[in-house]
Amino acid sequence: MALILALDQGTTSSRAIIFDDAGAIVASAQKEFRQHYPRPGWVEHDPVDIWETQAGVAAVAMKNAGLSGREISALGVTNQRETTVAWERATGRPICNAIVWQDRRTAFICQRLREEGLEPLIRHKTGLVLDPYFSGTKIAWILDNVPNARKMAGEGLLAFGTIDSWLIWNLTGGARHITDCSNASRTMLYNIHTGDWDDELLRILNIPRAVLPEVRGSSEVYGETRSPSFPSTIPIGGAAGDQQAALFGQMCTSPGMVKNTYGTGCFMLMNTGTTAVVSANHLLTTVAWKIGEKTDYALEGSVFIGGAVVQWLRDGLGIIGSSAEVEALALQVRDTEGVYFVPAFSGLGAPHWDPYARGTLMGITRGTKAAHIARAALESIAYQSLDLLRCMKADSRIDIEELRVDGGATANDTLMQFQADILGVSVARPSVLETTALGAAYLAGLAVGCWKNVHEINHRTAVAKRFLPGMDGERVEQLTRGWTRAVERSRNWVET
Repeated sequence: MALILALDQGTTSSRAIIFDDAGAIVASAQKEFRQHYPRPGWVEHDPVDIWETQAGVAAVAMKNAGLSGREISALGVTNQRETTVAWERATGRPICNAIVWQDRRTAFICQRLREEGLEPLIRHKTGLVLDPYFSGTKIAWILDNVPNARKMAGEGLLAFGTIDSWLIWNLTGGARHITDCSNASRTMLYNIHTGDWDDELLRILNIPRAVLPEVRGSSEVYGETRSPSFPSTIPIGGAAGDQQAALFGQMCTSPGMVKNTYGTGCFMLMNTGTTAVVSANHLLTTVAWKIGEKTDYALEGSVFIGGAVVQWLRDGLGIIGSSAEVEALALQVRDTEGVYFVPAFSGLGAPHWDPYARGTLMGITRGTKAAHIARAALESIAYQSLDLLRCMKADSRIDIEELRVDGGATANDTLMQFQADILGVSVARPSVLETTALGAAYLAGLAVGCWKNVHEINHRTAVAKRFLPGMDGERVEQLTRGWTRAVERSRNWVET
């Protein structure tokens, strides 16, 4: 039996999960680390905290499984995307805190690029919207604001990378400075059509190519562990950004297959095969993964407030004591009786991209109860996912037969059934919900021959429960029409 160690480095915690070759969890460990907010709109992590917690949980997971490390066939890495680290090549010491994907300090750089008319060029080359979310402007900021950074970069003394690069550097004892193409495609510096760093974009942001990692495939052996944290050498065989890893973990390996991760927000990705589909509906075009010589692409849409709306019911309104109570409260009523909740607490994400929208409760009457609001909150998650799926269908011109789901909110049967009803497609909840780590394990195991090919892995996936649509078509149309009206009333609320 092959065993694979997946390192799942997230925004608030580091996890390690050991899987067997059937995709079952053998052991796991998790540890949170500190968040840093030095100024309004700034979010940072200490890269040393990230490495130490990630190495620590890997050791704990192996100890929990009674393993020394020699039994591990391969190691895979998946990570929070876009977060940017800079370190000295000679010592491996970070020159500043990591700038996290949530950080907004480079908004002025994006605004300058927009005013210079460069947004269409960036969109064409990278598939991304021009936003501080991505890594390129973070690197530019570090070079211009951290003492001696630009001088060190010019002398070849500095290395940059996203979290996958930082982990692999440390795992290999500084022997490998690499990234995979899925993470590279989130930097705003990588040309998704040529499969390389783009010299024109590097010139625009004044970033020397020499500081960037080598771009590799998502499933190949990059090297072996050479760290005191690992008593034996383990082949490092795969890496992918967290959402792409979840797409692979769900085995959405054919064009038109879609997964949705329900967390604080929601991330929906559609596999578009070897075609980088240009979105006419404000979605992102991104690299899904590269296996061998084949690169798969995906359309991606994000919802800012998904499961967080349930947290607001708990912490803001106080109508539930814990998130788990929301389903029971929502089931006290048959439907919302015309109440709609648009949770645009910090604006709307894709496909609206309206930072001036704000949350609204529509259709309230004297008969509205807490249960109606709870049900409307759950349904808002499904409606926002509907908006994304409709855009994906329009952009790809592919009919969608099934939505594969993961994340904490998928435990809510009421939400999953409503999602199936409102989409008109089946919703499949897998047996193993840790699909992000599972995707990293699959990519790593594939690289070392644990499985012959992707088709062999596909036979190992299992659906725990399938939700089938059962709502009348006229009722679906009535409900979605009301949602669209509610969204329109929430938009452009903040006066600029």
